[in-house]
Amino acid sequence: MTDQGSSFVATRNACKMCTPLGACLAFSGVEGCLPFLHGSQGCSTYIRRYLISHFREPMDIASSNFDEQSAIFGGQNNLSIGLRHVLESYRPKAVGIATTCLSETIGDDVSMFLNEFRNEQAGNADVSIPPLIHASTPSYHGSHFDGYTEAVAAIVDTLAEGGKRQADLVNILPGIVSPADLRHLREIVSDFGLTPVLTPDYSERLDGPPWQQYQRIPDGGTPIDMIRRCGTAAASIQLGDTPTGRTAAGILADKFDVPAMVLPMPIGVRASDQMFAALENISGRPTPKQHADERGRLVDSYIDAHKYIFGKCAIVFGDEDFVVSTVGFLAEIGIQTVLCGSGGQSGTLKASIDQIEMGPSEPPRVIEGVDFEDLTEAADDVHADLMIGHSKGYKLARQLGIPLVRIGLPVHDRFGASRLLHVGYRGTQQLFDRIVNTLLEQRQDISEMGYTYL
Repeated sequence: MTDQGSSFVATRNACKMCTPLGACLAFSGVEGCLPFLHGSQGCSTYIRRYLISHFREPMDIASSNFDEQSAIFGGQNNLSIGLRHVLESYRPKAVGIATTCLSETIGDDVSMFLNEFRNEQAGNADVSIPPLIHASTPSYHGSHFDGYTEAVAAIVDTLAEGGKRQADLVNILPGIVSPADLRHLREIVSDFGLTPVLTPDYSERLDGPPWQQYQRIPDGGTPIDMIRRCGTAAASIQLGDTPTGRTAAGILADKFDVPAMVLPMPIGVRASDQMFAALENISGRPTPKQHADERGRLVDSYIDAHKYIFGKCAIVFGDEDFVVSTVGFLAEIGIQTVLCGSGGQSGTLKASIDQIEMGPSEPPRVIEGVDFEDLTEAADDVHADLMIGHSKGYKLARQLGIPLVRIGLPVHDRFGASRLLHVGYRGTQQLFDRIVNTLLEQRQDISEMGYTYL
């Protein structure tokens, strides 16, 4: 209930997606795991449609399929029937169960339901019970990023075990990045002579080769046996420093004393340097030459393209971790961020932005928990040369008459989102080239001269 005299404005064209969507994405990054939504069928349909249009890969998401009766009397029976069905027909190695608004609102005790289900099926020789991973993800609280973070924490909390410390084992908790980013992170860590436990890893499952025959649960994902070893790792590297509440790195530190390194998303030279320094510290090895060379070429390209981008202004929006690192990256290449926003409401976005070294530029206006109507109103007060964010910003970019450089999730109106690389020196190089060429293309398009040499 609002205070008397205050007004409530509903979200209009949200700058985020629903919480269970993030959980389904995280569960898809575990080998043999089937995402399962405890709630109405429409939720799973919406999430499947959204993720398929971004990744261009098939995705099965089971549902307990609430009806009017379960919405009133509780969904335990639906959950039990649904789980029995998927265990018999999919034979999953794990089931990731995320709750929806409906089941959370009526107060279903899902943890108790799962315990009773395990007890009921204990004597059933026809049904093998795999790990049942439960994440609480009401969509009226948080964003898809919060759902992803909660699901990764639940995966580690359910599966990780302790044991003798393994000096060459490193937990990598990557945040929501592209399949190309996941592959590159695995490559970087391996080049230091370390064994990465990348959790979750949907790089193969959501960007794989064609099949000869349909697979209900596609190959790929972090092996469950590897996740069980997370408690023995030398360290955990969490990429992204905006999550609040429980995190996988925090759980591993608390339960198994695995040191946690919380770093920004490695976009830009400075943020990537922090990740490579952490890997040098863990491995005791210097950064491999191929990556040092990539850093050198990236810095050289900053110099070469300086005249095209210096003094330009940008609006940045999307997931909070992406926004923070992108603003830091823009600051180091001479583009001023004038406005940034996120649908997330961690409460840490402004503080993280304030810590960025902006040079001579004024700090940007930061708005949290924003929708695109808010962003549109705020954009009227600033001058911007480009926008950087996901596809949902296209309408505003078109209205402002400026280009949109697409990063993050979702990218629905362009092809190849799975192969967009953002992280590390190589990913920063690709993003930098895209930004420079976008500004050059804009300059050509509006020029009466029709420059062919810029």
